Amino acid sequence: MKYGFTKEELLVFGKYDPSEVQISDPALESYICLEPKYVPHNHGRHANVPFAKQKVFIVERLINKVMRKGHNTGKKILAYNIVKEAFEIIEKKTKKNPIQVLVDAIINAGPREEVVRLKYGGIAVPKAVDTSSSRRVDIALRNIAEGARRAAFKSKRSIAQCLADEIIAAANNESRSFAVAKKEEVERVAKSAR
Repeated sequence: MKYGFTKEELLVFGKYDPSEVQISDPALESYICLEPKYVPHNHGRHANVPFAKQKVFIVERLINKVMRKGHNTGKKILAYNIVKEAFEIIEKKTKKNPIQVLVDAIINAGPREEVVRLKYGGIAVPKAVDTSSSRRVDIALRNIAEGARRAAFKSKRSIAQCLADEIIAAANNESRSFAVAKKEEVERVAKSAR
């Protein structure tokens, strides 16, 4: 028993066990939280606290990113249901734990290098810099949610189907994924700015 709940009660969406998930990138291990919550809703307790985001369960962070723009703004229950349905689709398609697929997608979609602009005497010079692990996770989640949103816009497919496809494509490191394509573009620009 942990936190007064049984193991069955701490499964994500009542189905998926986060304890089975392996994080293959050692740099992201401490930034991807796999500590399950009974309900993935922390009511913004991490806001305005430095580095508190890394203690928020990764599925909740995805829910928060899905909730960001357009029709979903502020509708956490709607975003929760979208992610829940997407996880069911992922499980059906891949026969794997959807949390593992999500973690693999985050690892593949997070850029390792970015470009900053440095000013030298009024001239802006691009300079390649390494991306912090925390930012890699943030960017990956944001791009996964944005890719799903763009795929679902003016489409017959639901946002949940698009989110599932985006996560699966990113987990397989396919460039048809918006997040992976964006990462490759950022890294290509950074490579030219070295």
